[in-house]
Amino acid sequence: MLSVSQAVRQRHSVRAFLPRPVGRADIEAILEIASRAPSGGNLQPWHVDVLAGNALEELRRRVRDRLSQGLDQTEFHVYPPELDETHAARRRAGGEALYAAIGVGREDKPARWSQFLRNYELFGAPVGLFFSIDRGFDRPQWAHLGMFIQTIMLLAEERGLGTCAQESWAAAHATVSEFLELPPDRILYCGLALGYPDREHPINRFRTEREPLSGFARFRGMG
Repeated sequence: MLSVSQAVRQRHSVRAFLPRPVGRADIEAILEIASRAPSGGNLQPWHVDVLAGNALEELRRRVRDRLSQGLDQTEFHVYPPELDETHAARRRAGGEALYAAIGVGREDKPARWSQFLRNYELFGAPVGLFFSIDRGFDRPQWAHLGMFIQTIMLLAEERGLGTCAQESWAAAHATVSEFLELPPDRILYCGLALGYPDREHPINRFRTEREPLSGFARFRGMG
């Protein structure tokens, strides 16, 4: 069994999956354990809808139809409108590494758009998880939702599964929220692709860079 450290180091965003199904018992076990994730005041502010089979295919169909008319206006900023150069450079580098892995050049806009639209197919994953949160909650509860999602991803690694957390679903929130019958006081945050990774696919072989410890941590009073 993987250690926590191994699961953290091994986890990456999987963007190509095998057609192999994932058992409901595995998903239920992952979610039950993940519910132990911390939340201030034990609010447990997360909601998750799990789709597979015909239900997932129907959502994909509806989203494809909607996207033929363009993306939704997101209800929150996935990235800050005025992203500073340090963070913008990291985003560009990750994107370029992704497209280089599948041989798509910067000038090939149609191929890049086609790959982007794969988000809304969950990259072929057999299971999609969709996370929502009450609109009345503020940034602390959104942070706790994120910890819940991260816990799910690490537990998936433990079982040999791969994941890809996708904020891109915020640009299809109207269709997804309608399909999931989310109440008006609930906002869709993201989707999560879940399944067995296609480890031979080149898009799953690249890894994004991480800043060294000295770039983000400061130590005081520790010698």
